[in-house]
Amino acid sequence: MREAVVLAGGLGTRLRSVVSDVPKPMAPVAGRPFLELLLGHLARNGFDRVVLSVGHLADAIGDHFGDAWRGLALDYAREDAPLGTGGAIRAALARCRADHAHVFNGDTFLGVDCTRTEALWAAHRLPLIVGREVPDTARYGRMEVDADGRILRFLEKAEAGGPGLINAGCYVLPRDIAEDFPPQERFSFEIDYLREAVVRRRVLCLRTEGEFIDIGTPEDYARAQILLASEA
Repeated sequence: MREAVVLAGGLGTRLRSVVSDVPKPMAPVAGRPFLELLLGHLARNGFDRVVLSVGHLADAIGDHFGDAWRGLALDYAREDAPLGTGGAIRAALARCRADHAHVFNGDTFLGVDCTRTEALWAAHRLPLIVGREVPDTARYGRMEVDADGRILRFLEKAEAGGPGLINAGCYVLPRDIAEDFPPQERFSFEIDYLREAVVRRRVLCLRTEGEFIDIGTPEDYARAQILLASEA
């Protein structure tokens, strides 16, 4: 079984000036809810089951998709209060059935070939992050990776800048990685876990050149209407 988690519970604060009546992953892009484009990509990549981590305006997502969509079995991990990306991943992994899961941000489209991520997982069975080269890393921060593909460290946004490799917001994680998470219920996966984890354990990077866009700002949301038109 190929299984995914989609983090779709964010508040979408920066996007409220243009989209305020639906959760951010349901914002219309090229005439369809953005989450449809993301789930369509997962269906084409051979996924069987998706756990949607939902919070803000969760019913809008559940009512739209139900328990299945285009061959994907859907389950929901509902946040009663915001858990941060780390808490949301922990809760969603608890609902997974396979021994590992791909994790995606519900406001980011990443055209990664998941046969490659699955093959890298099968070869090493280690956590991995999909990396993407961008012209300017200042908005995202930068990942430093050695010649063997091991992630060495993350540079903060203030330290980054210029072309480089970023964390594209897609992970492959063993389900039992939650045992290694901080004990608090709410935490940031990127800040409170990954920064320290890559120092003490091997975390791999898979590079992709696939389409990448985060719809979290009004400017990129407008750009996505054109960039993702072929996905609609």
